[in-house]
Amino acid sequence: MKQGLHPENYRPVVFKDMSNGDMFLSRSTAKTTETIEFEGETYPLYKLEISSTSHPFYTGKSKLVDTAGRVDKFMSRYARMKK
Repeated sequence: MKQGLHPENYRPVVFKDMSNGDMFLSRSTAKTTETIEFEGETYPLYKLEISSTSHPFYTGKSKLVDTAGRVDKFMSRYARMKK
């Protein structure tokens, strides 16, 4: 690998999918304040809302995650227009 190509804080980081608890190790410059023990080592922890292990596109499941109720609001407005 070329020297001086990556930033100084480019290091291994554990990414945790908060929707299903799945974790994976990758290299990143993401700023973190928490650490976690993963495979016998302590790494910085970065929490994700959704990853490829829980995203409907990658899993093949058509599960809709809507925390603010935006889809329901749209459907109710669309139903009124359709009548």
